[in-house]
Amino acid sequence: MNTLIIAEKPSVALRIAIAIGNGAQKRMAIGRVSYYEIDGPSGKTYIAAAVGHLFTIRQKGSVHGYPVLDVEWAPSYSVSKSSYFTKGYLDVLKSIAKDCSTFVNACDYDIEGTVIGTNIIKELSSMPVSELGQIAKRMKFSTTTTRDLLAAYSEMTPPDMNNFYAGEARHILDWLWGINLSRALTSAMSSSVHMMLSIGRVQGPALALLAKREIDISAFVPKPFWKVAATVEGVEFLSERGDMFEKEAADATLRAAAAASDGTVKSVEAKDEQKWPWPPFDLTSLQLEASRALRFDPSQTLALAQALYERSYISYPRTSSQKLPPSLGLPRILEDLSKNPEYAQHASKLIAAKRFRPIEGSKVDEAHPAIFPTGVMPKALSPQEAKLYDLITRRFLACFAEPMQVARTKAVIDFGGEAFAASGAVVKDKGWLEYYPFARMDEKELPALKEGARVRADSIDLRELETQPPRRYTKASIISELEKRGLGTKATRAGIVDTLFRRNYVEGSSIKVTDFGMTVYKTLAKNCEMIVTDETTKKLEEDMEGIAKGAKTEEEVISEGKEMLMQAIKLFDRNKAQIAEAMKSSFASANTVGKCPNCGGDLVIRRSMRGKQFVSCSNYPKCTTSYPLPQMAKIVPTDQVCQYCHTPIVKVIRKGRPPFEIDLDPNCVTKKEFKEAYEAKKAAKEQAKAEAAGAKKAKAKKAAKPKAKPEPAAKKKKPQPKSK
Repeated sequence: MNTLIIAEKPSVALRIAIAIGNGAQKRMAIGRVSYYEIDGPSGKTYIAAAVGHLFTIRQKGSVHGYPVLDVEWAPSYSVSKSSYFTKGYLDVLKSIAKDCSTFVNACDYDIEGTVIGTNIIKELSSMPVSELGQIAKRMKFSTTTTRDLLAAYSEMTPPDMNNFYAGEARHILDWLWGINLSRALTSAMSSSVHMMLSIGRVQGPALALLAKREIDISAFVPKPFWKVAATVEGVEFLSERGDMFEKEAADATLRAAAAASDGTVKSVEAKDEQKWPWPPFDLTSLQLEASRALRFDPSQTLALAQALYERSYISYPRTSSQKLPPSLGLPRILEDLSKNPEYAQHASKLIAAKRFRPIEGSKVDEAHPAIFPTGVMPKALSPQEAKLYDLITRRFLACFAEPMQVARTKAVIDFGGEAFAASGAVVKDKGWLEYYPFARMDEKELPALKEGARVRADSIDLRELETQPPRRYTKASIISELEKRGLGTKATRAGIVDTLFRRNYVEGSSIKVTDFGMTVYKTLAKNCEMIVTDETTKKLEEDMEGIAKGAKTEEEVISEGKEMLMQAIKLFDRNKAQIAEAMKSSFASANTVGKCPNCGGDLVIRRSMRGKQFVSCSNYPKCTTSYPLPQMAKIVPTDQVCQYCHTPIVKVIRKGRPPFEIDLDPNCVTKKEFKEAYEAKKAAKEQAKAEAAGAKKAKAKKAAKPKAKPEPAAKKKKPQPKSK
């Protein structure tokens, strides 16, 4: 009886093979795709990998419009050209499966991993999903260390079918909502504007959160207020009246305090306080902290964490848990970390004090613990991987450390009947702060004051300030907000936010909604509110959680989701004319780069049927003026015009490259400098390439030249026997 174990990634397949093969595994290959084979007493065990989703949702039939309600699973390579590389992996799995009667889903233990593995087993066995329990098993592990993989292999469970049904429902509903609403939105644009727009079940509410914050900022009217401050021995004491919004009251406070020649210390309160460590990371808190401390994008953080997990350096990152249960073998992990010179001092200190019980947070994930280092010594990490690993490891160590000891002081001084207060904090014992240098404690030491003592102020000032608008979200903070509202999943939120950027709905590290993005939100909020409201999505999220818990069926949740979708589409179509008018006007405004030098119309950024961006006149077809644009770049108007060709100058922004400004006319005399620089750079590159090839050829020729054979040594004449 042969068994096929299916891993989610090739690197994990290798680790499973090493763990259960114990050196007896054989690496095999079909084409460029490797797999592993282990001989056993009752048959062979094969370990092969997927590369993420080998199957995806597609519509049945070839309708290009909407609504589309009938879908099916299909091989990813048959749906998208960018996924064609997955075909080789599916072919290998099919080839191996012909000789197997048992299948093991060893993909990541979450809903996505369950969907990936179950779809593959369903395809390989040609059995209905409901009957897969007869031939399939599930491996559950939170790290890819040999210890955990062996434990998962020896304690395999039946397939987690409720997770599959919940995951399948999510895939189907996300696809249906995304494709139908995106097609509806795109169809509302003019046929002359070939631009793909998108909106989705979670994307709509995410845009709404950002847009509402933008509206609050735009509507914010700053209000002046005043503070009165007294400085004593270089320390600022603020009036206990706080922020005063009436100038007369602030002036009266200032006059009363300034009239006094000195003040009296009314009270001095001192107390010691313990500040406990922060809990271990779940994915969202890791993304927030990596953004704050390392300036990492949330999507980058997830990708780096996944790479560290696949190499056995950390536990599974897509977790909502802040718990570190004893079953993880925490003393052993600390012992392993003590062998790493980078963490030896702190880990050894914890071991010596027998501090094996960590501080934990309140968040729980039934599938996985919090993110933690496995203790395996990292090798050949990239600079970014090393930084993230260090952040995770130091946070883990800090969870076991002693609390920080802080001495807090509050003093109140009376000046002319007005009370002024200041608070101070001094770290007496750093505790866990010594283990986690990414945290900071703002210290402020007050002067030595005694109750009843007389003190003189260095100065007493009146300060005029203004109230501040709400702060814009960052990528990390909007992901955190989506989690609080139960929108999306821990694995999808970063991608949803990235999509808003790609669609030009939002921009900037401090996220600002573009004029076009604001129009999309306001137009939908006015004409089809259920697309951008939380309630619809949250209801479906709760229903899908119900499927995973066995409280609801997949069929009833999908049916309910389709009914909601049809309500949204009917409402959209009823108001389509108004939506189209607002969208077209906003698109033209947001994509106008300047005036046409030939007719005075607006030059607008457009996209061809093939997705190429270019600039053309808004008076087309009367005016056929058009200009090419750099591709894969963001084009930003500068409100400047070239003095030679009189076309608008735009800023070109490409990821990973410095931005530059250029006019639109490719034949402008200013292009001569660009062309010369480009040609010089190209020639230098070609020359360097030729020189490298010549050097390589000469080296190869020298290596191939036969070495001269050494001259044979002269034969020594045998000594002749002496004659007697």
